[in-house]
Amino acid sequence: MTTEQPPTKSIGRLSDNELFNTDHRPWPIPTSRWRMFQSWRDLLFAHWPVDPAALAHLMPGGLEVETFDGQAWVTIAPFRMAGVALRPSPALPGLATFPELNTRTYVSLDNKRGVYFFSLDAGNRVAVEVARAWYHLPYVLSRMSIRPIDESIHYESVRTDRRGNPAELRCWYRPTGPVYRSEAGSLDEWLTERYCLYAADRRDRIYRAEITHQPWPLQPAEASFTTNTMLAAHGIELPDVPPLLHFARRLDVRAWQPVRIG
Repeated sequence: MTTEQPPTKSIGRLSDNELFNTDHRPWPIPTSRWRMFQSWRDLLFAHWPVDPAALAHLMPGGLEVETFDGQAWVTIAPFRMAGVALRPSPALPGLATFPELNTRTYVSLDNKRGVYFFSLDAGNRVAVEVARAWYHLPYVLSRMSIRPIDESIHYESVRTDRRGNPAELRCWYRPTGPVYRSEAGSLDEWLTERYCLYAADRRDRIYRAEITHQPWPLQPAEASFTTNTMLAAHGIELPDVPPLLHFARRLDVRAWQPVRIG
């Protein structure tokens, strides 16, 4: 497990004052108070283009897959969650830091572009159950490890939760260049600058949870996947092309309570 670093001011860190700087956002932050703090560390985005028709049957009622130049995209994102805290409490003992691994695609509703998760694997049982109950998200428990070796992150995840199909990820990844911010209108921006997530409960009712953060401190990356069945577990066949890769060392995030919208 990577070592915790003391809080520092960086491109990925968001202060309370900066919370209300919304120049980079496509819409204003909610008027209600945010409820949860999270810090995402050592994160890899691995993106693949897919046929939108291949994802349509996985969408809950009311949500449609969004496309970029007619192409849908799916993403896996291994990272380390840190500093998890519910406002106004400090970081939660035993819940603040754990590995997480997301599989996702991109949707839009009411002109708010967001993320829809096929699954969210986590290495903390309490976090899994709380997120399933509060956010209506398909969290599942997995046996996970993160090991920094030289400049690389070595990541392993084996799903142990029977509420999800068997799935595994074994890979290493690392940044290969300096931090940059995506250009407006680019594919990089479309894939990463998303300020809400969508979820559905057992009755297929749609919820939106708003988030805010600074623009992503992206870096180009390289990765090697020994095992990757994360999207195959949902019946999604990845194309035989190299993924588009992004790395982010740290991003601090505020999240609001989910709101039912459909």
